[in-house]
Amino acid sequence: MKIVIHLDNMLEKNNMTQRELARKTGIRVPSINEMYHNQTIRLPLDNLAKICEALQCEITDILELVKEPIE
Repeated sequence: MKIVIHLDNMLEKNNMTQRELARKTGIRVPSINEMYHNQTIRLPLDNLAKICEALQCEITDILELVKEPIE
């Protein structure tokens, strides 16, 4: 299983750029960019809460647990 971050969809839905989200949350732009491209290894819960507040959404709107196919 893996966790998929749907930050790209949520930013588009809210008509917001990565830079605007960084400004609203105080999270560094490179960290936002890693989340945007699903390259984040570690996601602090306080950052997740800030993002949800800025985007006015629930955690489940941003994170999804996906089963990976068995090879």
